[in-house]
Amino acid sequence: MTVRAVFFDLDGTLVDSLPDLADAVNHMLVSIGRPPLGLAPLRKMLGSGVRELIRRALSSGSPTEIEQGLGLFLEFNTRHIADKSRLYPGVLEILEQLTARGFDLAIISNKNEALSRLILKKLGIDHYFGIICGGDTFEEMKPSPLPLLRVLEQLAIPAECAVMVGDGINDIQAGRQAGITTIGCSWGYGDYEELREAGRLAASCDEVGAFLLQRDM
Repeated sequence: MTVRAVFFDLDGTLVDSLPDLADAVNHMLVSIGRPPLGLAPLRKMLGSGVRELIRRALSSGSPTEIEQGLGLFLEFNTRHIADKSRLYPGVLEILEQLTARGFDLAIISNKNEALSRLILKKLGIDHYFGIICGGDTFEEMKPSPLPLLRVLEQLAIPAECAVMVGDGINDIQAGRQAGITTIGCSWGYGDYEELREAGRLAASCDEVGAFLLQRDM
């Protein structure tokens, strides 16, 4: 069956946002008297939404401390959402190619929807996506298949006509549970061994584009 829609994860898939996320986390940590963290440990904390990121960064933080940290993070990250964040090589090209071929493109991220929309706008690619979903858009976030199933419903297409592209195990598990073909992006923040569960592995946006355009033929 012809692929008609492509669902993209955001952080670690289209955008290298780790430096800005690290700045926001460390602003939060220092503000409440905790030592800052390096990029390597922070990289492993990403992918499960902002609240889980704060919980992991604070480790043994109390519920009150986590709520305080969440507020500090969101305020800083909103103001500095794209100071250092950049599109990965080939992202603009693949979005242009897929749009020209008539694919429906959607963002399905675990980042808050408002922050997802903001960074897409700041980086100038928001107009490519007819649907933008964040971790707080639906009742559940990835690895639940619910966000993907809801987007399929909005597009009125079967799972066989969509592909989920992401850099983490949450993307792959959500896609598999939804019955959607998955492409694992090895350049992102996810663990390479976990990405082996994906239907396809890609080392670059060019490889993602080649697979998708081949499936469209």
